[in-house]
Amino acid sequence: MTQDLILQATALKKYFETGSSFTGKSSVRAVDDVSLDIARGETFAIVGESGCGKSTMARLLMRLLSPTDGQVTFDGQDVSNLKGKELKALRRDMQFIFQDPFSSLNPRMAVGSLVGEPLETHFPEMSKQQRRTKVAELLGLVGLRAEHAERYPHEFSGGQRQRIGIARALASSPKLIIGDEPVSALDVSVQAQVINLLSDLRDDLGLTLIVIAHDLAVIRHMSDRVAVMYLGKIVEQGPVDTIFSQPRHPYTRALLSAIPVAEHGRDRDRITLDGDMPSPANPPSGCSFHTRCPFAQDKCKTDVPALRDTATVAGHTAACHFFDDIAAAHPDAVVADSRPATEAAQSRFDLYQDAMRNGVTPKVRQQQ
Repeated sequence: MTQDLILQATALKKYFETGSSFTGKSSVRAVDDVSLDIARGETFAIVGESGCGKSTMARLLMRLLSPTDGQVTFDGQDVSNLKGKELKALRRDMQFIFQDPFSSLNPRMAVGSLVGEPLETHFPEMSKQQRRTKVAELLGLVGLRAEHAERYPHEFSGGQRQRIGIARALASSPKLIIGDEPVSALDVSVQAQVINLLSDLRDDLGLTLIVIAHDLAVIRHMSDRVAVMYLGKIVEQGPVDTIFSQPRHPYTRALLSAIPVAEHGRDRDRITLDGDMPSPANPPSGCSFHTRCPFAQDKCKTDVPALRDTATVAGHTAACHFFDDIAAAHPDAVVADSRPATEAAQSRFDLYQDAMRNGVTPKVRQQQ
C-alpha cells in the first residue's frame, strides 16, 4: 500500500552568502541536502540543538524562504518556485505557528481582527457577521471566549497569546501546520496545555503537524516520527519510540542522555560532547559530527556517511559509518524514559485525555 504523502522535500539546500569583496565571500550552509517525506495526518518532529538549521528548514518547507537548490512538493505540487496567486493559495493550506507568541501578533490589532484577517484574505465572500461568528468559533476551539475578540495581545498571558496564534493559523482551514518551537517560550504548565491542544486539534480536524523543537520531552509525547538534525543535515530519522529506545547515531544518544530523570534513585549516564558545534560556514570534512563524536575513527574524518537503514524497524535510518558497532559495544549507553517526568504528571495527562474523549472541556483549557 502506497503511503499518502502530503509534503516531500528532496535534496533541499539553503546557503546564505556572507562577507564582502573586501573580506572575502563565503556560504553558510544552513540546510545542506535534506530529504523528508511527511505522511498525511501525522505529527513529524525536527529536533536538534540551536544553530543546527531546523528553523531554516521549517521556513523552506513553508516557502517563507526560497531554497538554494532542491525541491518541495506539497499535495503533489512543486511549490519551490511559486509566486503571486499560486503562492497565496498555498498559504491557505499551509500555516505557521511562530515561537514568540507576542512578537508574532500585531499589538495594534484587536484579537478579533488578528484572527479574522486570514478569513478576509482567503474567503473574501464572507460577510462581516460571518467573520465575527467564525472568529468566535475559532477562539472557542482553542479554549478562549468570544469576548476576548475585543482585547489586544498585551492583555493576555503567554499561553493565551499562543492560543490566539493557533486560532489564527486555523482560520484558513489549513491541511498542514508548522510550529517553530511553539511552546518553548511558555511556562512548563502552559506548555502541557498547548501540546495537548495541538494534539487534539490534529485528531479532530485531520491536520498534519510539523513541530520544530529542541525539547525532547515535548517531542516524545506528541510526535509520530522524528528527524534529528546536526549542522544542516539529518543524522537520524525514524518512529519516535524507536528513536528513544534504540538510538543509533552518537549525536542522538548524546541528546537523549541529557533528558533529566525526575525520579529519586534513578540515574542515567550522561554522554558529554566536547567543544561547540562547528560553524556552518566552514563545516568539517567527512562526517560533520566527527569533531565531537566520542566514537570517531579515521574514516569519519574523510568519508561522508550516507543516511542508511538501521535494520531495527522500517523507516529508521542513521548517517553513521559505525552505528552497528557502537550499538553492540554500548547497548545500555542510553536508557530513554518513555514516561512523563513524574507519575503525577502522567495522571494529569491521562485525566485530560479522558475528559477530551468524553467531550468535556477541562478547566485547564478554559482561559479566564
